[in-house]
Amino acid sequence: MNFWWWRAYAGYRLARWLLRFAWLVRQPRAWQWMQGQYARMAALGYVPAQSFYGHLLLHRGQGFAVGDEARRLLRLAAQGGDDKAAYQLGVLALQGSVQEAPDARQAASYWQMASDAGHPLATYRLAQLYRQGGPGLACDLQAAERLEQRAHEQGY
Repeated sequence: MNFWWWRAYAGYRLARWLLRFAWLVRQPRAWQWMQGQYARMAALGYVPAQSFYGHLLLHRGQGFAVGDEARRLLRLAAQGGDDKAAYQLGVLALQGSVQEAPDARQAASYWQMASDAGHPLATYRLAQLYRQGGPGLACDLQAAERLEQRAHEQGY
């Protein structure tokens, strides 16, 4: 990590800290600068920034391509080990979209990734998915019981 990475990281941390001021977030120039800081750190491969900016785009972004960029960033973060990103991708896979049909098998794979990283809600949702089955995924009651026990151990 060089000077420029640390400079980008400092801008990212400052932008995250400034997010607590609602009056500042409502200012278009400030919001544009803050999003630039999030995008820069995400582009540099910083997994927490990829997860944060992916969630931000998913829930607050505007435009047609924003959803695709949010999914891309969340996939990168999940591959980097972020449990929240993997959980959110599972939710998105189960919901489906205009371009993709709901896919319970893909949701199970993302939730398994999040569960392995210690996300208790992902473990519980995975157990429910195995208990009920879904598009492309058959019921598996033994796996469901095992996962419910694991969710209980994780504090859910």
